[in-house]
Amino acid sequence: MVREKSPDRVIVTVPDHAHCAYIVRALELGADVITEKPLTVDAVSCRRIVTALQATGRSVTVAFNYRYSPARSLLKQVLMSGIVGHVTAVNFEWQLDTYHGADYFRRWHRNRANSGGLFVHKATHHFDLLNWWLGSVPQRVAARGRRVFYRPETAEAFGLGDRGERCSACPAFERCRVKLNVAADGHLRALYADNEIHDGYFRDRCVFSSAIDIEDSMHATLEYQNGVIVNYLLTAYSPAEGYRVVFHGTRGKVALETVERAYVRPNGGLVHPPLPEHSSIVVHPQFSRAYELALPKAQGLHSGGDKVMLEHLFRGGSNDGYGHVADERAGAWSALVGIAANASLASGTPVSLADLAAGIPQPDMPQEPFGPAIAWQTFDPACYPFLAGARMAEVWPL
Repeated sequence: MVREKSPDRVIVTVPDHAHCAYIVRALELGADVITEKPLTVDAVSCRRIVTALQATGRSVTVAFNYRYSPARSLLKQVLMSGIVGHVTAVNFEWQLDTYHGADYFRRWHRNRANSGGLFVHKATHHFDLLNWWLGSVPQRVAARGRRVFYRPETAEAFGLGDRGERCSACPAFERCRVKLNVAADGHLRALYADNEIHDGYFRDRCVFSSAIDIEDSMHATLEYQNGVIVNYLLTAYSPAEGYRVVFHGTRGKVALETVERAYVRPNGGLVHPPLPEHSSIVVHPQFSRAYELALPKAQGLHSGGDKVMLEHLFRGGSNDGYGHVADERAGAWSALVGIAANASLASGTPVSLADLAAGIPQPDMPQEPFGPAIAWQTFDPACYPFLAGARMAEVWPL
């Protein structure tokens, strides 16, 4: 079809393990590519994509919508301003609730061969944000992880010993709080249930199955080339959904916290109408009170990131001074962090990215130090436009 129609761009949205084949073929046929994250699931595929791109002169863009969220863009501005000095350490925790998190354990993502596990499929978003915020890439990764919630023992503890392999016709369906009723949702029914006889894909597999081979609780320590140490934690069974990231610097610290969903209902469903998402950014310079910033308005999904990203990708939005648009290099280096984490899980030892990333150029990003080197004794809020409209924070969120 690509050969016959000669499109300008091909959009790749197939399962993660198949990204490489479709991206490379589209490039070879003369099309630019926009791909869903992650770029791919292993280092060999990363190199195949980079090699094909260099040979064809085409382009690859990875749809990292998280970069475009107004709040996350504001955090980038704060870091680039130099108000917290050189970043030295980061603590980043992301929590998926049982409504969202469970879905990765009933779909094709539940097997590492398909998705790379959550260190690749989900955390590629988070590692890309870290790379983008810090203007650097990791050189070493040490990781630990295990499956502690989505396992047969949890089902037994919940009294679901009579469960089936699918939610459909499961004897324990009414008692299960992480069930999925595909037939009750018109969109899911038309997309999945009505097509099972054609593709054999079951959208509602049991999240407590022993056939699952990915982790639901993951921790990684990332050592960046610019000296920053990152402590990262991802859990997929939280009672609420959101994240918190704190950047510690030589002149202060800044924290971004977002609550995307405050809780899941007792029956496992979502609150209707949904509660509003809440975000805050607090900047605390050395020898000063903390400032809670006035946040720009966000519209649409993913904290407003989707709308802005689509403008950039399809309506000629420029790649502004923050470098929002992610190319194949950014996609590869975010995926490689998760790939290295998986390798560390398997070996029980830290993994260097030097060998994994051989032949893969690093992304272009503003390097530290960010902003002017202003002496602490002369801290002036007027030097930082994002402090306009900020209020003094009564309590710093430690």
